[in-house]
Formats: sequence, structure tokens, C-alpha cells
Amino acid sequence: MDKYPSTAQAAAGLRHWGAGIFSVDSGYLRPEFDAIHLIVETDRAAIVDSGTVHSVPRVLAALDALGIAPAQVDWILLTHVHLDHAGGAGALMRVCPNAKLTVHPRGARHMIDPSRLWQATVDVYGQAEAEAFYGEIVPVPAGRVVETGEGASLSLAGRELQFIDTPGHARHHVVIRDSATGRLFTGDMFGISYRELDVAGRPFIIPSSSPAQFDPDDTLNSIDRILALAPEAVYLTHYAERRNVAELGARLKHLVRRYVAIAEDALASEAASAGRPADSAAIADLAPALRQRIGSGLARLYLDELVALGSPLDPSAACALLRIDIDLNADGLIAWMNGRAHRQPVASGGH
Repeated sequence: MDKYPSTAQAAAGLRHWGAGIFSVDSGYLRPEFDAIHLIVETDRAAIVDSGTVHSVPRVLAALDALGIAPAQVDWILLTHVHLDHAGGAGALMRVCPNAKLTVHPRGARHMIDPSRLWQATVDVYGQAEAEAFYGEIVPVPAGRVVETGEGASLSLAGRELQFIDTPGHARHHVVIRDSATGRLFTGDMFGISYRELDVAGRPFIIPSSSPAQFDPDDTLNSIDRILALAPEAVYLTHYAERRNVAELGARLKHLVRRYVAIAEDALASEAASAGRPADSAAIADLAPALRQRIGSGLARLYLDELVALGSPLDPSAACALLRIDIDLNADGLIAWMNGRAHRQPVASGGH
């Protein structure tokens, strides 16, 4: 029997997945788009990813519904520092006076001094839209930041939480293993799976290749690391608990390879049409055309996946739900090809 009062959970938008693991909707963009997870052990709590600054009241309401005071939050655990995951961390730390923040060593400086992170966001969205999406990013005092790379672990009231370095979506990404259950909090490393695209309980799932650090080889390796742990369940930021992990992992690996083929075919076609080599200069010059061609390829791929599930959704409605992912994933694939072109060795020669 669930010891947490169901009426209070419902009022706070909480869902209990068992073993003291909860999800709460962060409120970012649309319902069931972005989940924050809570781990409760006796009278102590950890929060996995913070959502944005606008998510803080939702987290506090969820804690209150569970009878947990902000002072009883021991840890705020970041899977990575993208702002839909970490933008509210500093504001949440202000109201959770005893909490420590955990973050990959590559991301720690951005939590302590978020100015570069914020400026990059403003450069993409503009000041007004960035503030509307994310709110002000609050710095976290350095003394409250704990760097958690590969092999790190911590205790939540005796419940061990372990950290696994999982690049691919971002070089500052970790997956968190709950030793009490073997379940994993995967951030964006185990894909995107929106509940409104489920069909008869079968999940739609796609990899996230959003910019600017996507790498397909690292992604495949990190998925393999997740699968090797054979978790009963994984908790995605987008969105919440998924089971049948081995089956979903195999699907994700297939789709990562399809992403690469779509991107490489798009580059070859656009470069050939322009009569130029498929190098970094071509990628930069052809970026708008590449974005459109790759986006069209991804949209067709996603629609094929939905048809295979038996989805009744109209294609235009499905593409509207997936528009953000189509655009971000196309941009990330372009960034990956551009980075790869810059890394390729230049043949030396002479006259």
C-alpha cells in the first residue's frame, strides 16, 4: 500500500512509481513534456534535475504533499546542465538550505557562474524569450557544488546513488543509478518518449541529438552501458518511467544509426547540388538547406515509427507535437557533422 496520501499527490501533480520514486511535471512548454524526479528515503529527499526557475513552486508543492520540508532535501542531482534540466537549480538551492548540488565535472563551472550558459541561451532565443522560457539563472555557491563524474557515489539516508559518465547527448551528462532498486535516472541519454504518443501502452521513443555536443558513437556506447546494467526501469526527463528497457534500447540504437544515415545523405545531396566537396565550409554555407532536408528525413522517420506502433494520430498533428525535436535534432546532427569535419586530419603534402 502506498504510504503517501494519494489526494495530496494528485493535487501536486505527483506520480509515485514505487520504492519512494516520484515524478512531477515541471510545467515546461506543455503537460508531460518535462519531468522532475524525487527520491524519498525515510524523511530525506533528493531531487533529480530541477526544471527551470518557473518549476520551483511545483517542486515545493510536491515536497509539501509528501510531508518533506525544503530543509529535508539533501541533494539536487543534475544529469546535465541544459536549462530544461538545470536552469532552476540555483533558485531551488536557495530554498533548500541543506542541499548540495551534484553535477558532472564539465558542467560544474556553469552552475557556479552561469553567465556563459545564459548568454548562449539569449543568443539563440533573444532576451525576452529566454526569460519567458527559463527565468533568471541563479548561481550556486561553489562550496555547495559536488562534482560527480564516473564512479562517484553518495548516500541519501543510507540509500546509495551511483554516477555513470554517459556522453553522447552532452559531454557533461551522467546517469544516476539507485542502488536500492537498480533503476536509472537517464536525463536525455535514453531518449525522448512523450506519453501522448503512446499507443495501447506501447511507447514511442526517439534519440535526442540536440546541439551542440551530440556524438553518435558516444551515444551508442552510453546506451550499451545502460543496457549492461539491466535496470528494471529507467526515468527519462521527457517523460518519466519506462520499462522494457532492453527492447527500447535496441530501438534507440537502430534510430541513432538512421539519424547518421539521414544526415550524411543530406550532406552528400546538398553538396553535390552545389557542386562542392562535403567539407566544413560546405556545412556552414549549406546549413539552412541541410536543416530542412535533415528535418524532413527525421519527420518521415518519426511518422514511420508511429505507423509501426499503430498510432491513430494525423501526420500533421504528430509533426506538430514533435516539431521542437525535429528542429533541435536536425541542428544537432549538423553540429556533429561540422565538428567531425573540423576534426578530420588534413593531408600534408608538398609541391
